[in-house]
Amino acid sequence: MRWEPFRIILIVATLSCLVILVHVRQPQARTRQLLGLSYLFGLSVILFTPLSFDGTAIYVMPAGVGQVNLSRLYLHGLGFIENIILTFPLGWGIKRHFHHYPLLGLGLTGLLVGASIESLQYFMSQHWLINRSSDINDVIANATGILIGGPVAATFQFVAQHRKTSVTDY
Repeated sequence: MRWEPFRIILIVATLSCLVILVHVRQPQARTRQLLGLSYLFGLSVILFTPLSFDGTAIYVMPAGVGQVNLSRLYLHGLGFIENIILTFPLGWGIKRHFHHYPLLGLGLTGLLVGASIESLQYFMSQHWLINRSSDINDVIANATGILIGGPVAATFQFVAQHRKTSVTDY
């Protein structure tokens, strides 16, 4: 029962991988999509299964019902930095796919994604006993990661476009 989310994630990732391998012909696009899929697979496994990562090792959490941590804001430390790093590529991907998305919209999307992740972890923990806790600090860290990833992607895109135009001018 505890491993049902892992099975669901594995089935969806496998089917998505097959779709990419069959339908995407360009090697560069295929590689980019497979990298994105592997990131989303790893993110889903870390967030929605009993597997946990503490910065140095992966371990299986004991069965249990998760809780909501009602604590003060703790906006520093290794766990906060890990959540920012974990969602940085998500902000990058959102900005790459939605070029004209404003920074305020990206921030609101980050808060929505962070709150959705934490809410889903709480409900899945109650149903499948994956023993995940929900915390406002994680919501803020997820939004921060998305907010950092988006402008970095926009900067890279701007530099790449500027470089193409400057090379063709000569």
